[in-house]
Amino acid sequence: MTSQTTFANAKIVLPREVVQGAVTIADGLITAIDPGTAVAAGAIDCEGDYLCPGLIELHTDNLERHLSPRPRVDWPHDAAIIAHDTEMAGVGITTVFDAVRVGSIVTNAPSRYPRYARKLADEISSMRRKGALRISHHLHLRAETCSETLPDELEEFGVDDRVGIVSLMDHTPGQRQFRDMEKFEVYIRGKRGMSGPEFQDHVRHLTGLRETLGDRHERATIKAGLRLCATLASHDDTTRAQVDASASHGVSIAEFPTTREAAQACRDRGIQIVMGAPNLVRGASHSGNVAADDLAKRDLLDILSSDYVPASLLQGAVQLGALWGDMARGLATVTSNAAAGCHLADRGRIAPGLRADLTRFRLIGDVPLVRGVWSGGRRVG
Repeated sequence: MTSQTTFANAKIVLPREVVQGAVTIADGLITAIDPGTAVAAGAIDCEGDYLCPGLIELHTDNLERHLSPRPRVDWPHDAAIIAHDTEMAGVGITTVFDAVRVGSIVTNAPSRYPRYARKLADEISSMRRKGALRISHHLHLRAETCSETLPDELEEFGVDDRVGIVSLMDHTPGQRQFRDMEKFEVYIRGKRGMSGPEFQDHVRHLTGLRETLGDRHERATIKAGLRLCATLASHDDTTRAQVDASASHGVSIAEFPTTREAAQACRDRGIQIVMGAPNLVRGASHSGNVAADDLAKRDLLDILSSDYVPASLLQGAVQLGALWGDMARGLATVTSNAAAGCHLADRGRIAPGLRADLTRFRLIGDVPLVRGVWSGGRRVG
């Protein structure tokens, strides 16, 4: 027997407008949208709340925070994955691309960090098969070109691994995100407890890796993206020349461009611009780079990512809606635009035939309060 649910008296967030009406779902799919404020018998009265597509998160480090809640603490992985999944669902996210690093350093003690991506991907897949996950999980491989093992680690992944994004990462000191060496030193020494000499050795080692292996690793990443049928993304582009190089590689999404110049170059090249929702909510980048609201005011922002604060995704989208005077446009940065960026044609919009991924929320002042989340028609939050 078909199971049907109707959400009535809602502000329905469509890609280009917000309309008052009802949404009906059945067997995990959206079946109808009807205008009006009537609440039929058996329908869920949304009481005028917003009803938007389930949010889509393209780049989050949240799982790593659950895996290592304190430095040198390794939390049980199955429990960490469930906690991460539950948190995502609780803030309205129904599709998440879990960002996992590929590319490790195994020789230099101050710089060392181990391989973990393949094992973690298997653990996420295992939890999915066991029915433990509430929402849809995909992989985002953060390919660190400034590393020692990148090509080998990329080869460990295949087309069955649900890899949706492969991003070109280059954290060589003195450029991109870390062009300010004083801020880089404060960040790294604070995070890793390095002494001054250890930090200098760390910088020398990373610089040497980029000089000797960087180009090879870039080529391996581009090849892997094509083999895995994944969206190729750049990360922390700073100059027009870097954006031009990204475009030549086939990049279609630029994550967190650090300057207005780079963002404008992305727009000129037809590359979607992703900015961090925490940057937007705080009003500034924690790394001292360009502010997300500055780009938004210049029509240089297409997609938001919660990065390290899951709840910021909906809050940032609502904030953009207020900034632009268009709530539908603000919510599109975390729904339809994100879906299009990763070629997810079955979600990201409220339309008949698409997945019944829905988030219900109301505003308390200017802060969104999530009141219900459905993934594939099943209530998960």
